[in-house]
Amino acid sequence: MPEFSPPALRPADGVRVPSGAFSGEFNRVDQAIRDHDSWKLERQQTFDEGDDDSWLAFCRGEWHEALRLHEAQRPQLEAVGREDAARGSVFHRVRVAEAPLTPYMQWELHALRIQHESGMPVRVVDGGAVGHYEKTGPLPEVVVLGGRVLYRVVYTDAGAVDGAVRFDDPRTVRGWEAFIAGLFHRGEDMTTYFDREVAHLAPPQPTTPR
Repeated sequence: MPEFSPPALRPADGVRVPSGAFSGEFNRVDQAIRDHDSWKLERQQTFDEGDDDSWLAFCRGEWHEALRLHEAQRPQLEAVGREDAARGSVFHRVRVAEAPLTPYMQWELHALRIQHESGMPVRVVDGGAVGHYEKTGPLPEVVVLGGRVLYRVVYTDAGAVDGAVRFDDPRTVRGWEAFIAGLFHRGEDMTTYFDREVAHLAPPQPTTPR
């Protein structure tokens, strides 16, 4: 694991981006990046994915339909992976996973496996391995885009995205980029992890039925 802790992310030092503006701003920044990779850290073990079709199928208890809908996204994800490679900006993700896996995590890891195979590499870090950095609370959900901008994603109590706080300070951005990259390089390859920990599991019971 990285030998240093990342910079503090105080809301007062950033700019609050409301939910309605976050997706558009994020996409504009992402599309402008050239020749610099991006990094994402996911820590929470349960989220609410809103109107995502696969998520809704999972919440209805339709596990095989949820997996089919994951797989249906593969061509689009492969196109995104090719576009990222052409821009010289690969999107890397670190997924912290705790045992036993929550139903959400089991659902998401199937999606992340497809993303990983589509040119957006994912590595998994055990929850216990990041405890050193969590003495004052869990690590935040963070995305660093192209070494330019950092978003600390904000969630409702139910786990739905509620915008973000944007940080533009270069030192903060570089510090978190290095931290997430360090976790990534020490993490386990998504394929290896999935084959050992996920592939054999029985369908989970959804925790947030709709």
